[in-house]
Parts: sequence; structure tokens; C-alpha cells
Amino acid sequence: MNDDLILLGHGSGGKLSHQLLDELIIPNLSGVPAAGQNDAALLNIGGVKLAFTTDSYVVDPIFFPGGNIGDLAVNGTVNDLAMMGARPLCLSVGFILEEGFLKSELARIVISMREAADAAGVAIVTGDTKVVPRGKGDRIFINTSGIGAVEHSLSINGAAARVGDKVIVNGCIGDHGIAVLSAREGLEIDSGIKSDSAPLNGLVTELLPLGDALHVLRDPTRGGVATTLKEIALQSGVTVKLSEENLPVNAGVKGVCSILGLDPLYVANEGKLLALVAPERAGEALAIMRRHPLGKDAAVIGEVTESSAGRVVMETMVGGVRGVEMLAGEQLPRIC
Repeated sequence: MNDDLILLGHGSGGKLSHQLLDELIIPNLSGVPAAGQNDAALLNIGGVKLAFTTDSYVVDPIFFPGGNIGDLAVNGTVNDLAMMGARPLCLSVGFILEEGFLKSELARIVISMREAADAAGVAIVTGDTKVVPRGKGDRIFINTSGIGAVEHSLSINGAAARVGDKVIVNGCIGDHGIAVLSAREGLEIDSGIKSDSAPLNGLVTELLPLGDALHVLRDPTRGGVATTLKEIALQSGVTVKLSEENLPVNAGVKGVCSILGLDPLYVANEGKLLALVAPERAGEALAIMRRHPLGKDAAVIGEVTESSAGRVVMETMVGGVRGVEMLAGEQLPRIC
């Protein structure tokens, strides 16, 4: 294989993505060390603490059960800010449209973006639109950037996990990836699977009173829960041990994954967060999540067991233990 080629796997959020970032992009652009690579950059401008993030969306198909590329873009950027404990303030939106794209479909998308922004309490304040010739794009790509206010002194980041922390997820995993895959492939699945795309800033606001007990927040999007926890383990230098029997996965997602040979741990989510919380406050964190509409199926799925070079292991339902690594290739391309 030609090592000079960009592959779909380089956009998976997994091992190839990290190699591309670590070997080429980050050294030449910023030099930010691995411990500082989080969902958003933290900035201090004139004594004002801000979080800043950007993301691009190329999901295929652009309309899927539970959402579309527009509200997905808004929610994804809002969530990246929220994972730093920031209060999202405003967004920019950039459209790249292919010649021949329907205005009626663009209208559906921009209306859904407006509705998603209103639901999250953010303003869309600036943007840009470009059109490429027919056949030179794929209908529509969207870039969104966001700014949020950091109104506390907590240190919430991927390098802050500590031995003893409990790992909590706010609900069932894999819904978004399977909803998009089903729509893309025309799977006749009568299971009601919908994308979990949603803004998580309201839920995070309710978790912030946990104070110094709230160590890490991450939304497990591309690469799923497995890849995200591996990133945290590497950043923090710890071992995370998961419990397979405690993983919340709805029956429809389990069924599709079983048929197609997919692992829900690696399937993308767009309305889920992982919280690593000190053990003495974990019960309180779980209760807060379960009281929130986006956390009724929240569960403790693991814990940080020891300092290490960055490991994730799974205690299986038959009593064994297996290693969990980052997504190696591209399990589901064009998922966000």
C-alpha cells in the first residue's frame, strides 16, 4: 500500500486519524502535546476564559432517522464546547454546496440548524457559502466553529483522570452510527433506531456543581466509546476497566451489530457523554444524569484501576478480560 495516500480510515477518529495528526498535522501547525489535545482549545484573552472549537460534517446520507447534517453540525460543535465545561455562546457556519443541490433540501437543513441552535441557546453569528462544480463535491459539506465561556476554575480535560474514578455514560451507545448506516444501506429494520444527536450543554451545566470531583468529560463520536476511552487512558496515563454487562445498548442496535459483525463500542454517538468522576461523588453524578431527559438510561460502565501507559480493558460477561484498542480502520465511513 502507498503510504503517501490519504485513506477513509484517516477520518475515522481512530488509530489512522491519530497517526495523521501526530505525524503530520499537529507538528506542522501547533505542536500541542497529546495531553493537551481535547475537544476544544482553552484560551485566556484579556483575563476572559474561552473555549474554541471547529468541526466539519460530511455525513452520508444527509438526512437520516432522528436528524440531518444541519442539526448534527450544530449539536456536535455545542457538545465539543460543553465537554470542556464551557457555556456555548456562538457559532459560525460554512457551507460547501455542489452545483445541482436542491434549494428545498438546503432550506430543510438551515431551518433544522436554526432550531438546534435555539434549543442549545446559542447564536449563529457568521458564516460562508461556496459552490463547487457538479461532480466535484457530494451535495453538501458543513463546517461549524464555536466559542464558549468558561465560567469556573475547574480543570476538566482528558489528562485529568485519576485512579478510582468511575466511568459514567448518559445512555445507550451506538444509536447514531446504526441509524445513519441503516439509512445509507436501505436496511429494512423495524426497530425504531434513531440518531441520538442532541445538545449536551444543559446536562453538563447540571454536572458542574460536582466541582473538583468532575475530572473528564468527552463525547464519544467517531470511533465510539472504545476509542474515546483509549484516548483518555493515554492522555492520563491510566488503565480504564470496563464492564461488558453494564454497557447500555438498546436491542435494535445490538441486533444490527450482531448481524453485520459490528461492535457497539466502536459505533459513533452524537448525544452521549462519558464522565469520569471521583468515586465519592459518582452516585450523585449518576442521579443527576438520570433526572435529565438526556440521561434516563445513564450507567456506570467502568472505573480507572491503576496508573499505566494508557490501557483499556473489558471484563467480559463470561468472566474473562480482553484488551480494548482504538478503532483500527474505518468501521463506518462518513458517519458525521
